[in-house]
Amino acid sequence: MKAVIPVAGIGKRLRPHTLTAPKALVPVAGKPILGHIVDSLVEMGVTELVPIIGYMGELIREYLEAAYDMPMHFVFQEEQRGIAHAVDLTRPHADNDELIIILGDTIIQADFAGIPRAGEYVLGVREVDDPSRFGICSVEEGRITRIVEKPDEPIGNLALVGLYYFKDSAPLYESCREIIDEGITTKGEFQITDALQRMIDRRGTIFRPYEIEDWFDCGTVETLLETNRILLESAAPRAERAGSIIVPPCRIHDEAVVENSIVGPYVSASRGCSIRRSIVKNSILNEGCSIDGVILDGSVVGAHAEVAGSGSSINIGDHSRLDRRN
Repeated sequence: MKAVIPVAGIGKRLRPHTLTAPKALVPVAGKPILGHIVDSLVEMGVTELVPIIGYMGELIREYLEAAYDMPMHFVFQEEQRGIAHAVDLTRPHADNDELIIILGDTIIQADFAGIPRAGEYVLGVREVDDPSRFGICSVEEGRITRIVEKPDEPIGNLALVGLYYFKDSAPLYESCREIIDEGITTKGEFQITDALQRMIDRRGTIFRPYEIEDWFDCGTVETLLETNRILLESAAPRAERAGSIIVPPCRIHDEAVVENSIVGPYVSASRGCSIRRSIVKNSILNEGCSIDGVILDGSVVGAHAEVAGSGSSINIGDHSRLDRRN
């Protein structure tokens, strides 16, 4: 099985962190967002990746090639014109194959192994409170009959979550190419929802809905921290450091330094970061950052940033320095 992963986005709402790294590589609960996604795909049985890269795409390539031993075909999307356009670019690498598409900035909690058993064509869904923000589908007698992208007039509250399974990808690629050739856009982009609806209307494709447990788009600092809390709650190992108090759940890298501090709950501390004489909770500390004499809550500290003598909630990017001791 192959997996197409669109990861060409800029991630403006996560700045300053996405000024130096693509959104998919922003860490949460001990690993990049993309790492959580690919780990789930590997467990499902995916054996080949087709990432769609753009903004800082070489960093995506470096991370995936270092972290995973499997065939990969990187496709560059020069201009973001919608998911259907991005998927169309991957056709030389995945046409006529068993295929799963999953958006590369969304962590999904689901029984991935059960997806192929749900049907030949399966869409991940979940009920939402605000249907105007998502692609929404209608279901009749166990099959999806209508799909609308961010409807002005809601047709229901069952949202597509960015997970699409195809036993045979050929009808998808044909539909994507047709809407592009015909110039069919919704909200200014070539939408995969339009391609899926064309599969239903013109090819009689039967899509089955697959209820997922939860999903997190990690699009803002607030949702990133919320995702960090939830993932740590379910998967964080117990951490201990002599001379400090660790309040679970936390994920502290073996190569992180913790001295004379109270850490947790809900703290992710990456490789090489140091926490000294500080109180830190509900925060994400990225690789190589330094925290000294600080009280932090609800904070994201970028890679190799330095924070000293500050008692607050902060959102500071890579290689920054914040010193309030004087």
